[in-house]
Amino acid sequence: MLALIPLAPLLGFLVNASVGRRLAKTTSGGLASAAMLASFGVSLLAVWQLAGLPVEQRAIEQTLYTWIASGDFVLDLTLRVDPLSAVMILVITGIGSLIHIYSTAYMHDEVDSEYARYFSYLNLFAAFMLILVLGANFLVLFVGWEGVGLCSYLLIGFWFRKQSAADAGKKAFVVNRIGDYAFILGTLFIFVRFGTLNFQQLASMVAAMPPETGVFGAMSIATLLLFIGATGKSAQIPLYVWLPDAMEGPTPVSALIHAATMVTAGVYMIGRNAVLFSHAPETMLIVATIGALTALMAATIGLVQNDIKRVLAYSTVSQLGYMFLAMGMGAFGAGIFHLYTHAFFKALLFLGSGAVIHALHGEQDVRNMGGLKRYLPITYWTFLIGALAIAGVPFLSGFFSKDEILFETFAAGHWIFWTMGVVTSLLTATYMFRLVFLTFHGERRHDVPPVLHHDDASHRPDSASHRHDSGSHLHDAPPAMALALIVLALGSVLAGYIGVPHVLGGENRLAAWLEPSFHAPQATAVEVFEAEPEAGEEGEAGLELTLMAVSSAIALIGIGLAAFIWLKRRDVAASMARTYAGLHRLLLNKYYVDEVYDATVVQPIRIASQEGLWRGFDVQVVDGAVNGTGALVAAGSTVLRRLQTGSVRAYAGSMFVGVVVILGYYLWR
Repeated sequence: MLALIPLAPLLGFLVNASVGRRLAKTTSGGLASAAMLASFGVSLLAVWQLAGLPVEQRAIEQTLYTWIASGDFVLDLTLRVDPLSAVMILVITGIGSLIHIYSTAYMHDEVDSEYARYFSYLNLFAAFMLILVLGANFLVLFVGWEGVGLCSYLLIGFWFRKQSAADAGKKAFVVNRIGDYAFILGTLFIFVRFGTLNFQQLASMVAAMPPETGVFGAMSIATLLLFIGATGKSAQIPLYVWLPDAMEGPTPVSALIHAATMVTAGVYMIGRNAVLFSHAPETMLIVATIGALTALMAATIGLVQNDIKRVLAYSTVSQLGYMFLAMGMGAFGAGIFHLYTHAFFKALLFLGSGAVIHALHGEQDVRNMGGLKRYLPITYWTFLIGALAIAGVPFLSGFFSKDEILFETFAAGHWIFWTMGVVTSLLTATYMFRLVFLTFHGERRHDVPPVLHHDDASHRPDSASHRHDSGSHLHDAPPAMALALIVLALGSVLAGYIGVPHVLGGENRLAAWLEPSFHAPQATAVEVFEAEPEAGEEGEAGLELTLMAVSSAIALIGIGLAAFIWLKRRDVAASMARTYAGLHRLLLNKYYVDEVYDATVVQPIRIASQEGLWRGFDVQVVDGAVNGTGALVAAGSTVLRRLQTGSVRAYAGSMFVGVVVILGYYLWR
């Protein structure tokens, strides 16, 4: 039944893409949502069956057909569910189903054909992501890897008539191709070095080899290339720049990309190859360093952004940095745990922001919001739960997963990374509650005709979004949107309890569930590295409780700081912006990274192509060769057409001359 998991949304795509324009909105949206729910149902059955197997045998495979057979090399199109992919398919189909249901209301202003096109892309996105996580080898994974890249282009640029959306889609596509180039090289390097692309076979071969400690050998090169690919998909330095611009797409698309699908692909890929990465400690250190730097840098940018969706976008980049920090520390289970909890509260926050934008008819600037708490109670309380969860407030889902990452980092002896993680946690709590207070608290600041920036309604000048006057009634999320918000809010509260640490009297069932996926089959020669504290059990418990108290205090301090600055004394924020104008400008302009890339990469290529390559090579060589060939043919035809006079006497004479020449040649020889 594994093939049915990606097949259901794929069929939904085919129907909506082919005949969707002839269907009513309720039919096309309902069909797409039903396809995702069907996939979720089959995923539940598969995971239930998987859980019933003995721990060492928890894997279900389905070989669809032999894909490549060349000499001794045979590669099958095989789908595989093990504990790691089981978590992923439940996240993708579960969160994805809620986003589909939410979209049926959010996108209702679209015309029928555009509505069907949107849902066809959404289904295709989910199908490719499911292929990615179910693939039993690199090549099947790569099909899904490229597929989600294609779908991100289609969905980010969904409103392609809007220039900024079209540019954002192209930017996402190009930046991901850079990472994908390295990923392909890494895959080919692994095949040449080990002769296989199957994950299980590769893990068994690598497990019998010693780690490359102190050297940068074949495994380090392969893993570094794979990690560069992951920086593209999962938006890490230096290839993170596409993700904030992805906000140009519809808000549910932002939720799907940021929470359930594309950006988690890089984290999953490293977890899938945990044995390989654990044997390349030099690469692991690079992964941790990039993750920590990305987490901290994105958090500082999010602190001053004014677009509600861009704050959440930089929050996603920062939280992905947390996940890569965990992976680099060898705490693969902690990284996947945070991926799982993050899916709930980040989807909730994006869909909550969409409900705010929907109520304000396109407004995204938090400086033009305020006082929405009383008008949008469902949106407010669910958004607040998401903000508390991502801030790491005790006993919500984000607290458990974030605390485990910080504990594993500290226990591994990397104090600098731990400090960076703690500072990031402080900044996260601060900017998230800045967002809450500016949006929902204080005085209402939107009693003016809405200023439509680059959001969802701006592409439709004749839509209902533009026909509301300044006195229009604010409305909370309609039922389909409210349902998704409430379910995700419940997940944001409860999802973390599957990984309660032992020190709190719980049992980290998720870590135990995932553990077999991070080891080679029957591997005893070399164990996958896991960060462990050097202290005894009592010392370890004391250390964990202390670090837990520190992270909890940090979250509460961040919330208190945000309340003081943006709830009690908003003049302080303006004063700080004036006092530290240079730093504020640097953060507001996102460290000018896009401008640097434009000056050092984009413009030189454009100038070279227009002036150098175009005038030199393209015009002189390519066009010259084509035009020269045409001139040569024209000249030759001018001569040859003299032979085609239409005179029988001339033809007979030329034949006679030809016969004489041929006979003369043979007689001479």
